[in-house]
Amino acid sequence: MKVHEYQAKELLKQYGVPVPEGGVATTSEAAATIAESIGTKVVVKAQIHAGGRGKAGGVKLVDTPAEAAEVADSLLGKTLVTYQTGPGGSVVNQVLVEGAVAIASELYLGMVIDRATERVVVMACTEGGVEIETVAAETPEKILKEFADPNMGLMPYQARNLAFGLGLKDKTASAAASFILKLYRLFVDKDCSIAEINPLITTEDGAVIALDAKLNFDDNALYRQEAVTELRDLGEEEPLEIEASEHGLSYIKLDGNVGCMVNGAGLAMATMDIIKLAGGEPANFLDVGGGAKEESVTNAFKIILADDNVKAVLVNIFGGIVRCDIVAQGVINAAKALDLKTPVIVRLEGTNADEGMRLIDESGLKFETAKGLKAAAEKSVAAATAVGGE
Repeated sequence: MKVHEYQAKELLKQYGVPVPEGGVATTSEAAATIAESIGTKVVVKAQIHAGGRGKAGGVKLVDTPAEAAEVADSLLGKTLVTYQTGPGGSVVNQVLVEGAVAIASELYLGMVIDRATERVVVMACTEGGVEIETVAAETPEKILKEFADPNMGLMPYQARNLAFGLGLKDKTASAAASFILKLYRLFVDKDCSIAEINPLITTEDGAVIALDAKLNFDDNALYRQEAVTELRDLGEEEPLEIEASEHGLSYIKLDGNVGCMVNGAGLAMATMDIIKLAGGEPANFLDVGGGAKEESVTNAFKIILADDNVKAVLVNIFGGIVRCDIVAQGVINAAKALDLKTPVIVRLEGTNADEGMRLIDESGLKFETAKGLKAAAEKSVAAATAVGGE
């Protein structure tokens, strides 16, 4: 789950992490009032769940409250298109108005879960204010890393290592080490999946401040993070993904035309890979779960077909806990309820696979079956291509 920058900074403040003075506004009048209360130059920042806002014109430095109101008026209600939003962009419903800060240097600080070591990795870099992916690709040696022991946590000496590695000295180094330790505590306490401060800035008087902030949270831990869950902005999320979450389904919308209904995240990823190898593009990631029931399969089918880009659907089920005959009946029921016209290719393996295939064959519906994942992917891509060319 993602939150807006202003929400992330409110959480940072709760942990004593320094952020600029500011407030969020939903009207131009409110933006002017916040700017007036700050009393200095301010920055007006569009609040959407995407990076690249500055390059897209969503971040403006202004001198007066009147100018803050003018910029806010130009942003609120408008669609901002960045490299992360895609061509459709995102509508700006609020802006963050913050006091401008004199910058001595711009740094990068980030925390993620490193799957290889099963630890939180803290990354720091002197190249702040730019995409860290570019730094990683072109000059990876500039990225400093410290791995937190899951039992001991991030140790003070590790935070100091990062601060000194960034070339910081004296009280600036101490402030940076303190900043890192506080951010790590937030990361763990709030079940974050990503914490990114870019840029992390220093000032001439030795302060270290989060000029920008990005926090993402582990969806599987939200049941114990009620305060975080309340920050969810459904307007920033894909409607089909919201609907899927209400049914307990793991769904992510993609840009392709081959819909995928699979049980198990690993098999779902493999299915998408095979579709691409067959020359197609998956329209979604959808995991109905290891214990999928007929109702969840029916709901999954409805969500997949609600995407107008879907020209064919590949049902790829390996029956372990889930029974293939239950999945097959769910597919049949959904096809009848939705008056299905979209080609559906079905591959069933495992528990009650033969019974499931019999139900599919005797349904009287125009399903196509496949043996093996390669054949299923090739048939799905061919069906989607044929429909798309009509």
